[in-house]
Amino acid sequence: MGYIKGHDRNQIILFPESIDDYITNDNPVRIIDEYVEQLDMEALGFKKAVCSKVGRPPYNPKDLLKLYLYGYLNRIRSSRRLEHEAIRNIEVIWLLKKLRPDFKTIADFRKENKRALKEVFRDFNKLCDEWGLFGKEIVAVDGTKIRANNSKKNNYSTKKLERHINYIEEKIDKYIKELDEWDAIEACDRKPNEEEINKRIQELRERKEKYEAYKKQLKEKGENEISTTDPDARLMCNNNNSVEVSYNVQTTVDSKYKLIVDFKVSQKPNDLGELDNMALRAKKLFNGKEFEILADKGYYRAEDLKKCIENGITPYVTKQKYSNGTGDKDFYPDRFQYDKDRNLYICPAGKELFYVRERRQKEKIVGYEYRNYEACRHCEFKKRCTKSNRGRTVCRHIDQDFLDTIDKKTEINIDKYKLRQMIVEHPFGTIKRGWGAYYFLTKRKISVTGEIALSYLVYNLKRVMNIIGIEEFLRKLKERRKPVLI
Repeated sequence: MGYIKGHDRNQIILFPESIDDYITNDNPVRIIDEYVEQLDMEALGFKKAVCSKVGRPPYNPKDLLKLYLYGYLNRIRSSRRLEHEAIRNIEVIWLLKKLRPDFKTIADFRKENKRALKEVFRDFNKLCDEWGLFGKEIVAVDGTKIRANNSKKNNYSTKKLERHINYIEEKIDKYIKELDEWDAIEACDRKPNEEEINKRIQELRERKEKYEAYKKQLKEKGENEISTTDPDARLMCNNNNSVEVSYNVQTTVDSKYKLIVDFKVSQKPNDLGELDNMALRAKKLFNGKEFEILADKGYYRAEDLKKCIENGITPYVTKQKYSNGTGDKDFYPDRFQYDKDRNLYICPAGKELFYVRERRQKEKIVGYEYRNYEACRHCEFKKRCTKSNRGRTVCRHIDQDFLDTIDKKTEINIDKYKLRQMIVEHPFGTIKRGWGAYYFLTKRKISVTGEIALSYLVYNLKRVMNIIGIEEFLRKLKERRKPVLI
């Protein structure tokens, strides 16, 4: 018995008569082709959506968008690799009808259509809404750090600049001292290369001027850091405790099918202050429908929680836990019980702490201080409770009564809150780990927004394929093309 044999490469008819025969009916490229063909590229704001009457004809932006969607769906984000796929990949050849755009054209398309790419993400979400794929009852919000196109080496803070400047000054002094020493040596076998050293000194002085210019720029703008490759990126700590120059992508996910509702690229290293913003944006996209929102303790801020409640959005957010000076968990602030009727706190040792004064920040009342130094002086647990010689002080937030109601509601609905992680973390794992998009290729916030819009659009596209099936997806898309009979 012989082996399975292929066809003779020299025979005249080797391939099917139509390239379409190579693309099965359940191939995702048919979804991409059908969906993009239905888009109004001019309304979405794509450049070259209308051909100029003069000059060389451009590539149709629909074809380049199809190429990017296919690339992101198959872990191909590089414009050079996409150029190569257009030559060798039968699916891309079918999708682009044998067009072969070069990498510069492909890269320029993404660069020139940053806002339009986000509009496509919005358009696809409207389509998902038409098909009832958004539950609009529970959403989860969280932020994920994605590394920017800027190394830590090219990120400078005031302290780092001062350290570099001091180092350069020491090196210059060392070189000058060596020149003076060598000038004093008369031995013929010790002839220093003064030209080379003077050149090195000049390089160091130029670098020092550059660092001083960065330092001046930070002072003028009142900022803490500067990134030279991507000026909008900031140094952030990610989940594995490493520090990278990154962006914080705030993401809202609907609980029904884990589809991404909305996103926002932020330069802030933490999530504080984003809850109300993301919640109100989601409500607008849901046409004013009231819903519940889940978020972790990074979003726990009274002002934001109040805005959610005022706008008919029910938040479930776990509270922050603050440690004391000694780090003893038995004497954390949440272990101090508040007596509302008597307006005092009872510490874990049973001592009473009385109201003393208001705590202010920038002339604004932010809380109230309670203490009892006399009781602390004789307390046997003082060393476990505080490092202060005088005694322990507890501050009660001005909106603590409101925060207590939020904590109680979250505790009652803890089973619902526990869904948060599996709702919102799913897209992050898929995009960053599964598809390798854990770093940005583009620079500047607006470009990064367009890039993440592509990733999130493809994520939703893939989710819908899995939810309703490719053939049903394609049928629904074709159904939209049919004229409505009146």
